[in-house]
Amino acid sequence: MRHVVGIVLALVTAAVVFFGAGWGVARLTALHSRGVSLTSTHGLLAVAAVVGAGLLLGVLLAVPGISPLGTGLPGLLLLGWSALLVVSAHHATRLIPMQGHTFAAGFQSLLVTGVLAFAGAVMIVPLFVPSRWRRRYGDDDYVDIPSGIGLMR
Repeated sequence: MRHVVGIVLALVTAAVVFFGAGWGVARLTALHSRGVSLTSTHGLLAVAAVVGAGLLLGVLLAVPGISPLGTGLPGLLLLGWSALLVVSAHHATRLIPMQGHTFAAGFQSLLVTGVLAFAGAVMIVPLFVPSRWRRRYGDDDYVDIPSGIGLMR
């Protein structure tokens, strides 16, 4: 069940990276080109979107009870997309969904600058930690069946 939740978290993580980080980076780039300060309301919202996406990734990476699929699957997707960028930049940028929207432009900026390759490499690390694949058993999970049914004292 933990890994099923991990797959759902992987979908949420992918959406947060695409929409949240993509929108935030696009807004930050637009604000910078217009010379607007990041301390303005629009600047703070853009920074909050990027920081929020980063915090979600950090929590999913750090909490040992969360399935490694939560960050591993989107990380593999980002690494694959970055590899496609190296092989064929036209195909990689053409595959970005919702091309006319702000968040797609920000996602493309993250892709072509290599930030998504870096993030993908960090996101797959939990896949290689064996303890993240095993279920954690606490004292509450231990049941002494023989003494519970009266076979042992």
